[in-house]
Amino acid sequence: MTSGIDLGRPTSGDVIDLISDDHRRFEQLLSQMRLGTADRDAVRRAFADVLVAHGEAEEELVYPVLRKAAADIDAHDVEHGREEHAEGNDALLSLLELKGTDTQAFADAVEELSNLVAHHIAEEELSILEPARTEVSTRVRWDLGEKWAARRNALIDERCGAVENVRRIVAAAQREGLLQDA
Repeated sequence: MTSGIDLGRPTSGDVIDLISDDHRRFEQLLSQMRLGTADRDAVRRAFADVLVAHGEAEEELVYPVLRKAAADIDAHDVEHGREEHAEGNDALLSLLELKGTDTQAFADAVEELSNLVAHHIAEEELSILEPARTEVSTRVRWDLGEKWAARRNALIDERCGAVENVRRIVAAAQREGLLQDA
């Protein structure tokens, strides 16, 4: 865990609520990086761990189940979500590779990442999470919540946001054609 920063450690709950809670956590951590209200480097590392763990657990466990269980969630929505995760990871890599945190380059990288994350949150909550709330049973959402939380927490414990791992993830996304500029 990164120096007292709240990464959240859910163990159960409705997967939609857990994912939404992480979305609010992203917004808070990005705000702390923009405003410098905490150690920016520590916040950057914490944000990287949560963002990567969140997205990886979603793609592995949540998206496939929601796509099968909800008629309003189609392959395009899921693929678009994966593309936006890849774009966010690419912008995260740019932020992680910067040496200092009190530079204009850092501020610009945080702003770019913030814009990508905000766009993704809005689309995912509208096109995937809201349909799932009405079309997927409570039992399935709670079962997914437990599995997603366990996987997310395990990935955080593995320091999945380390720059070397983010480089690997971005390279894989480039090979898969998920990054348009690749």
